Amino acid sequence: MSKIVILGAGISGHVAASHLRRKLAKKHEVVVVSPNSNYQWIPSNIWVGIGRMKSKKILFPLAPLYKKKGIGYKQAKAISFFPEGDVNEEKPYVLAEYVVGENKGKQEKVTYDYLINATGPKLNFEATEGLIPGKNKTYSVCTYTHADHAWEGLNESIQQMKAGKKMKILIGTGHAKSTCQGAAFEYILNVEKELRRHKVRDMAEITWISNEYSLGDFGMDGMLMSYGDMIMKSSEMIEMIFEDRDIKWILGAGVNKIEDGVAHYENLDGEYKSETYDFAMLIPAFSGHGFKAYDKNKKDITEKLFKGFMIVDADYTAKPYEEWTVQDWPETYQNPSYKNIFAPGIAFAPPHTISKPRTSKNGTPIFPAPPRTGMPSGITAKLVADNIIDSIKKGGESLHHKGSMGNMGAACIASAGFGFWDGSGVSITTYPIVPDFVKYPDSHGRHLGKTFGAIGLAGHWLKLMLHYAFIYKAKMKPFWWLIPE
Repeated sequence: MSKIVILGAGISGHVAASHLRRKLAKKHEVVVVSPNSNYQWIPSNIWVGIGRMKSKKILFPLAPLYKKKGIGYKQAKAISFFPEGDVNEEKPYVLAEYVVGENKGKQEKVTYDYLINATGPKLNFEATEGLIPGKNKTYSVCTYTHADHAWEGLNESIQQMKAGKKMKILIGTGHAKSTCQGAAFEYILNVEKELRRHKVRDMAEITWISNEYSLGDFGMDGMLMSYGDMIMKSSEMIEMIFEDRDIKWILGAGVNKIEDGVAHYENLDGEYKSETYDFAMLIPAFSGHGFKAYDKNKKDITEKLFKGFMIVDADYTAKPYEEWTVQDWPETYQNPSYKNIFAPGIAFAPPHTISKPRTSKNGTPIFPAPPRTGMPSGITAKLVADNIIDSIKKGGESLHHKGSMGNMGAACIASAGFGFWDGSGVSITTYPIVPDFVKYPDSHGRHLGKTFGAIGLAGHWLKLMLHYAFIYKAKMKPFWWLIPE
């Protein structure tokens, strides 16, 4: 009998647990350890943040579902890793601390045969002074509670505009190395649409602020894409969208301090500037959780498991940007020191950024961190689960299932405004996610036939359909596994 422990119940953790439980015999134990009591479909936080969807529509409690499906569940947070066990415990384990109930504060050794670290990122708001959701007129849409608060703040601003007050709205990234520009992009377009719906668009000045060097970078170094009968850069498409909606933009901005209604930032020219606002939604930096790891004698071996995020089968050799290749990226998400530990989704340490690294004239790095959210999180979680399933069934290590972001495509449907008849969506597919300049030297590292964009009502319908499809899938309803990641 094998015991598989999954840390985290987000997209990666939940996908892995679902597939493991479906494909493994009941004698094998599948256990999820997560501090969260609910599963949330994060892509729909955008709509919660504009008041067009209630947060209860994007989440459900984990405990009843896991009990019904035969998945063990501990509402606890991982603290430290003991991949060799210790003098009192022969099996490897994770030390976890319960976060609720009568066991709150109690620590437990959770032993395992296989471990999947799907803890995702720490939302590192404290990396930017004063960037606190709900404080200093700044908000977030990174969680459903953040999104609820964002709608409260936005609605208050709308009411003030209706009363005749002009407002400044600032949306984008809140740190020099933030990722998840896509979420901020969706939110700014949805906010702009809502202001028009409430007939107060003329009362607001809307500004995009980002650490991107050019519009449409999205942490992926931008892309050359097919757009209808044309070939255009993603920067040109986003510029077209922003100009059409009268959205201003500030690029190459590393926000470093937030005061009440003021965002202070440094730009690539080394200038220190500030932007005032009445309402802001700024995405924080992501970081690892600061886990520690110890050998059987409790000697610190953190460097074997973590480089901020978890070390996997990537090439972490330091080398110039010009020498980076798609071969640097992991394929199995297995830790090289401990072969029974895996880290899919955002939990793995990327070998380098995807966008070209840039520093200001003062030496401050200002560029997006690489995205690993959404579709890549689900795909990598499933392949990790399949490799563990094969290994258990064959009685030995099997790593047949592979998938690198250097040979993996992704589809993104970015909401550009909610409305069944007047909504809009920006549909973008990218292949591969990490540009391969050897295979595709003439199209910025990507296959033009598989990298394209479109804007329109159909995009909104598709995103809304995916919302319901993936909630259905996450609830493990009949034939859920037929819905792809």
